[in-house]
Amino acid sequence: MTNTPEPPADAGPLWTPDAGRLAGSAYARFKAEAVARAGRPLADYDALHAWSIENRGGFWDLVWDACGVIGDKGSVRLEDGDRMPGARFFPEARLNFAENLLRRADDTTAILYRAEDRRAGRLTWKELGDLVSRLQQALAAEGVGVGDRVAAMLPNGPEAVAFVLAVASLGATWSSCSPDFGERGVLDRFGQIEPKVFVVCDGYWYGGKEIDVGDKVRAVAAELPSVRRIVVAPVLGRAGETAGRIPHAVAMDAFVAPFAPAPLRFERVPFDQPLYILFSSGTTGVPKCIVHGVGGTLLQHLKEHRLHADVRPGDRVFYFTTLGWMMWNWLVSALASEATLVLFDGSPFAPSPAVLWDYAQAEAVTLFGTSAKYIDSIAKEGLKPALTHDLSALRMICSTGSPLAPESFQYVYDAIRRDVHLASISGGTDIVSCFVLGIPEKPVFKGEIQGPGLGLAVDVFDDGGRPVRGEKGELVCTRAFPSMPVMFWNDPTGAKYRAAYFERFPNVWCHGDFAEWTPHGGMIIHGRSDATLNPGGVRIGTAEIYAQVEQIPEVVEALAIGQDWQGDVRIVLFVRLKPGIVLDEALAGRIRTKIRTGASPRHVPAKILSVADIPRTKSGKIVELAVREVVHGRPVKNKEALANPEALDLFAGLEDLAR
Repeated sequence: MTNTPEPPADAGPLWTPDAGRLAGSAYARFKAEAVARAGRPLADYDALHAWSIENRGGFWDLVWDACGVIGDKGSVRLEDGDRMPGARFFPEARLNFAENLLRRADDTTAILYRAEDRRAGRLTWKELGDLVSRLQQALAAEGVGVGDRVAAMLPNGPEAVAFVLAVASLGATWSSCSPDFGERGVLDRFGQIEPKVFVVCDGYWYGGKEIDVGDKVRAVAAELPSVRRIVVAPVLGRAGETAGRIPHAVAMDAFVAPFAPAPLRFERVPFDQPLYILFSSGTTGVPKCIVHGVGGTLLQHLKEHRLHADVRPGDRVFYFTTLGWMMWNWLVSALASEATLVLFDGSPFAPSPAVLWDYAQAEAVTLFGTSAKYIDSIAKEGLKPALTHDLSALRMICSTGSPLAPESFQYVYDAIRRDVHLASISGGTDIVSCFVLGIPEKPVFKGEIQGPGLGLAVDVFDDGGRPVRGEKGELVCTRAFPSMPVMFWNDPTGAKYRAAYFERFPNVWCHGDFAEWTPHGGMIIHGRSDATLNPGGVRIGTAEIYAQVEQIPEVVEALAIGQDWQGDVRIVLFVRLKPGIVLDEALAGRIRTKIRTGASPRHVPAKILSVADIPRTKSGKIVELAVREVVHGRPVKNKEALANPEALDLFAGLEDLAR
């Protein structure tokens, strides 16, 4: 988020909750039960949140009960609750993740899917369960069981969902990436975790083009000696041909052919049994392998979906994501709320910039999730879905990946839908969920995330570890919570884990975001702490600059770094401009004026340079740190983490930065 321009304390809300809708929500029922269990009134969200922190064991116990978690809870809710890391939630519990997602087996729709305009279809709950059963039997025949790893390089389609459920049903551990990763990027991730089975595709579509990955799969598989079996999903229709070129490979149809659908069996495992291995971006070295547990992931996602996003049975939940982003894991969990998953793979602008809104209209999407960059992009395209599409089913829009600028808030309400709950959300791979997000009982204010998630003791600390209001600081969480990582893979002493989150402030999770509370009790994220600019000793969040620059029509996107210069740091701003636009003095002057008047004089860059491209991670996040390293002549350790690593070359040896 950004605080420029600063939202005035008396600015009216962009959206206010409908009392009737709120009364019928899972949140309202949960709050009423919390009042009964607390034995005192909980007048509003803030009071409910305070209770959820004061009585974390009781709060998460209520989440388990209210969401109907299937499993054996045990008698202990929270053990060593004051230790972080070290606290244990439900240490006696036994449950299975897939059992909680496959609650239905009827002929209503469980999954809808599209790959641009090349592939589309649906699966009923019964069809999904049957496919999971066949995959479960086939995986078990390969020796996959509790604790084994299955790695996948797949597009966002029904095969991926069925596979993750089959893996989880066996008590095994899932890890995934998208098929656009390069060989080194795949090996840097999966090479660390030694998977027993590797699930791949024969190819995928992007931007209207068919992309075959057979050669890449063969090269990667040769470097994964732990893999006993490679399974090729038939996305392009030539899985058999692809499998025939790769040792130990089999087409998915042949993999399940010996097995007829049978009643599913669910291996119940401890609460902290590894479910997912996710990866840090890897832009500063080999990616960290972040392990998330069965129980923490399930409870946190149920809480966010039902209590914060008002996901109801039969809802249609869409999130534009790939298997390389934790939002895919978040999306899959919507099955536990008996919602229909609405999957899309490919370019969000193919075959036209309106393709996602065409899909949302056709399938009556109720929750539309995307990135802040996508919202900015369609605003610049001039899209106005409110005038061209029937979005009457849409109740919530979620945005994440980077801070959502105030102007993008306004655009959503002006051009997409007036009566919609817009939730800018922020958290990440580290917690496979959100720290701050949408709150159904509170209004939405321009430029603000509504507030902290239930059960999460979120705060902002200054450099001395003191809580601050009305000023920027470090986003922290001061109490343990269930979706903290279980561990890092290959970190036997826990040293890497502690160094990642707990060295800055003892016994406090330091998330690495530069943040600020608002007068409404909401939050503004100013960017990553490690990308914060520090000219003259004043900390400035990069998001504050981007929010201004990207309002200028000629600018497609921007990236700011701090360059070491004459004993201080100067701000350098790189801009990617629309085709045919040249960065002349007039445009540079307009950029500086916009930043000076919209932010402050100290935000104004010393240098503004035009570049043809800006490097991004696979999940679309710009990489200030990598660019900063290149500008200073230092090596970037892991270019394979980037979607467009060649863009880094544009920032090397720039003469304008030598004077």
